[in-house]
Amino acid sequence: MTGTAGKRKELTGRQKKKIKLILLLLPFMLLISVFSYAPLFGWSYAFVEFSPGKSVFDSDFVGLKYFQRIFSNSKDFMLVMRNTLSISFLNICCSVLPAMFAIAISQLRNKRYAKIIQTGTSIPNFISWVLVYSIVFMLLSSEDSALNIILKGLGVITESVNPLGNVKHAWAMQVAIGAWKTLGYNAIIYLSAISSIDQELYQAAEVDGANTWQKILHITVPGLLSTFFVLLLLAISNMLSNGFEQFWLLGNGMTWDKLEVFDTYVYRMGIKNMEYSLATAMGMFKSIVSILLLTFANWASKKLRGDSIF
Repeated sequence: MTGTAGKRKELTGRQKKKIKLILLLLPFMLLISVFSYAPLFGWSYAFVEFSPGKSVFDSDFVGLKYFQRIFSNSKDFMLVMRNTLSISFLNICCSVLPAMFAIAISQLRNKRYAKIIQTGTSIPNFISWVLVYSIVFMLLSSEDSALNIILKGLGVITESVNPLGNVKHAWAMQVAIGAWKTLGYNAIIYLSAISSIDQELYQAAEVDGANTWQKILHITVPGLLSTFFVLLLLAISNMLSNGFEQFWLLGNGMTWDKLEVFDTYVYRMGIKNMEYSLATAMGMFKSIVSILLLTFANWASKKLRGDSIF
């Protein structure tokens, strides 16, 4: 009897603990439901003929009309998808840079200097794209920009150059600007992962006579792989999300054929022309493709590495 009563008390204690944890989660679940799931009701506008001031229930049902319109202008759509996927692929190729930068910072012996570098390189992430455009324009675009003054002074060029108007290097220029803006901030994640690596591993490696490069290669890099692959999977799932502000501001008439990405295409075709049902259909298409990409990347990771994020 005593043993049974003890088990009942233990079960009751576990149940109370579970209830407390559920109650602790409820506010966050409510926030996610209100701001992430409730707005999904707006997807219904993709299937009706939207009119301002008219309820979705009173609008005419049109089925998949607007989804067909996405692909009806196949030439423009294929051009946009080419730009979007190409820039995303280049960004994924550059995703190793924050990890390399974090390793470099972690190897600095002067920790105060390392903090200054980390803070200084993180600041651009908090600068708006409008200010970034102004800085880049002053440094690179105008005839009397800093780049042209320096190159002319060194005798490298005789005529002014405009990197932002160069069609051949449009993708590389935008990827470089984006990498500069986010490099320091993204490195923070890897610095956190490096700090969580057991320091006894480094001490044991030193005892075995390992040099700095060997410790980085055999301890630091393997310790960062799990973090890198999680971020890589998320980057693959967001291949259609290049961002809007960067390309809308830094694009121009000379490079627009190379810099119109999916987000700017949605704005131009849907929002700017006030075709909200079309814009909603494009948003749904983007979400569905992102889910499929994440599922495929997760499946590939599980097959190749034996590990996945879900």
